[in-house]
Amino acid sequence: MSRKRIDLLLEKVTIEAVAAEGKALAHVDGMVVFVDFAVPGDVVDIQVYKKKKNYMEGFIKRLVKPSEHRLEPFCEHFGICGGCRWQPLPYSMQLEAKRRQVEDQLVRIGHLEVPEIRPTLPSEKTQFYRNKLEFSASSKRWLLREENPDSVTNWEGLGFHVGKFFDKVLDIRKCWLQRDPSNAIRLFIKKFCLENGLEFYNIRENHGFFRNMFVRSTENGGVMLILCFAKADEAPRKALLDAVSDAFPEITSLYYVINEKLNDSIGDLSPVLYKGDEAVYEEMEGLTFKIGPKSFYQTNSPQAYRLYSVAREFAALTGKEIVYDLYTGTGSIAQFISKKASEVIGIEYVPEAIADARINAAANGITNCTFFAGDMKDVLNSSFIAEHGRPDVIILDPPRAGIHPDVAQVILEAEPDRMVYVSCNPASQARDLAILCQKYVITAVQPVDMFPHTMHVENVVALQHK
Repeated sequence: MSRKRIDLLLEKVTIEAVAAEGKALAHVDGMVVFVDFAVPGDVVDIQVYKKKKNYMEGFIKRLVKPSEHRLEPFCEHFGICGGCRWQPLPYSMQLEAKRRQVEDQLVRIGHLEVPEIRPTLPSEKTQFYRNKLEFSASSKRWLLREENPDSVTNWEGLGFHVGKFFDKVLDIRKCWLQRDPSNAIRLFIKKFCLENGLEFYNIRENHGFFRNMFVRSTENGGVMLILCFAKADEAPRKALLDAVSDAFPEITSLYYVINEKLNDSIGDLSPVLYKGDEAVYEEMEGLTFKIGPKSFYQTNSPQAYRLYSVAREFAALTGKEIVYDLYTGTGSIAQFISKKASEVIGIEYVPEAIADARINAAANGITNCTFFAGDMKDVLNSSFIAEHGRPDVIILDPPRAGIHPDVAQVILEAEPDRMVYVSCNPASQARDLAILCQKYVITAVQPVDMFPHTMHVENVVALQHK
């Protein structure tokens, strides 16, 4: 059944505030209206596309009078690409909106008792701050509004998925998220594929050759490129790999992946090193971290240092504590705090990440960190704690979904003196904190901005045993 079209235009509405999920809000006849890409103070005509009992959603049909706060977006793809939705919003307003987002999730929705939430820590960089990006190829890209499908001849695109459309890719000319040579590499690859007949992937029909690519760049100049192909055709694969390697000698690590699955994830595949070093490296406070093709590392490197510094502050270590670092990734937090702990035990689901963590610890001369690979709810149990010692402090940095209820119960049974919960999703964090607060009180809350111009926020919470 097709969705019924809503023919409702709201005229000369004043935008009041920033809302959740990157939207702004206003009120019309007592009803809340959520609007995309609006700034508080804008006066706009709103085309409504969704109307429910208590709210409506719409987009700006006409900007009647721009807000005094409104900035000109710096990216030509703004409004179509799904990222950087807050470009028109001054950075100070972005930071306050993220602090309020944390407050809403923990206090208004989660009903948790928290101290005054600290102002959001700003990012040192607000452009070109990401150290990792993925670009998808498509043989049937997203068409711009001014393009006529009947006259389009260049259907290939290499860029980002358009929001809410898994099979649509917006061709990107310049992305402001990752510094050079990221844009140049992507544009070169697209040009080479078109000139040499390397077929872009059709996501919906699952055929084609070139699927997607990952670019990692580090603060010390390392560049890792991973090219993903839908089938093992050696000649075109080798031609592209050699061409991009010759054109960009600054690529220090070049991999490829053969992916015949129906999704673009490479987490369950084996990247093949084609040329260069097997990894790139980040440095932090005298420590070096090895990052392989499947390793997790915070995507805003300078801001990761501030995030880990907050976690270390909240842990309040004296040098005598046994610390459990749960969801440790490549062990970056574990090693960062190791000098102030007696022993650190890290647990992570991804075996490759744990292998990197062990290598990193050895390379950094750290002898008081031990790492274990496995599903958290299977590894962390009463037997594990009996064998390795009751933790004095637990640091949690789980995926967006948060922690499994079984893990929460084991933590409550272990009863560490203090906990630090780092989260990229305040909603799941609030849910988990409601469980942990059976035995703990929240003593500090610090939002950290890892992703400027987006609604995403990292949040660090300190807990003390009652």
